[in-house]
Amino acid sequence: MEDDKDVNEHSLILKCQQGDKQAYSVLVKKNMKRAYFTALGLTGSHDSALDLSQDAFVRAYRSIHKFDSDRKFFTWYYQILRNLCFNHLRDRARHARSFSEIGEYELNSIVDSSQNTSDQIDQKEKKELLWQAIESLRPQEREIIILKDFQDMAYKEIAESLDCPIGTVMSRLYNARKTLKKKLARYFNE
Repeated sequence: MEDDKDVNEHSLILKCQQGDKQAYSVLVKKNMKRAYFTALGLTGSHDSALDLSQDAFVRAYRSIHKFDSDRKFFTWYYQILRNLCFNHLRDRARHARSFSEIGEYELNSIVDSSQNTSDQIDQKEKKELLWQAIESLRPQEREIIILKDFQDMAYKEIAESLDCPIGTVMSRLYNARKTLKKKLARYFNE
């Protein structure tokens, strides 16, 4: 049995496919924050993340009639957003701004915050080093870590988003985490 969220999303998509702009507005609102943080994770730029996530929503709306309403919207939308982000990075041929813009967003699951001031300063430094390490990853490594560890997507959902087998997702994630761990070890041992 489908849960209410999936049924609601399914009915919203069907309405969108019939031209209901209000239903699409609801879909956008439900996915806006996740889309922004995904684009921010991929590009490292607040402004680019806003522009690209909005552009992806516009493109998704234009193609909603092609969408299989039995699939999850965000999985399909992510493919559009991903292509825009990678094209943006390729076209700009520049490094993204620091990931420190993301701030506290789900970093507490990686680095615990402490109560006393010296511990808080130490934690802030660790977070900055973590983001430097993530920023130094190749785009595909950064992408898989963002999807799994920050967007908390299931392996199946990532596989659908990236159009690859689940085994490939697991392998890419393993290798990306291994690379990140090496980079962090270098940063913390310097």
